[in-house]
Amino acid sequence: MSERVRKKYSQEFKEDAVKLITEQGYTISEAARNLGIGANLLGRWKKIFEEEANGSRLPSDERAELKRLREENRRLKMEREILKKAAAFFASESN
Repeated sequence: MSERVRKKYSQEFKEDAVKLITEQGYTISEAARNLGIGANLLGRWKKIFEEEANGSRLPSDERAELKRLREENRRLKMEREILKKAAAFFASESN
């Protein structure tokens, strides 16, 4: 049994594909057929670009930074808890 490999599309390709719909007047199904991608995928890209334009969705670079910062925050909280326990341990040892 082989695993299904997902294609990765560049941000520029996605933007150009959405422009076919929004600026050129193609329907989603026409544009998807011409590009060789699924209509659902193209519709999802269109929705994402509209949400980013309206400000209801973070741009991809900001989402990536938010993910990185959340991971760093999680790691720092864990380190702080370890240091608290170590400090409590050594404080009890000195008594």
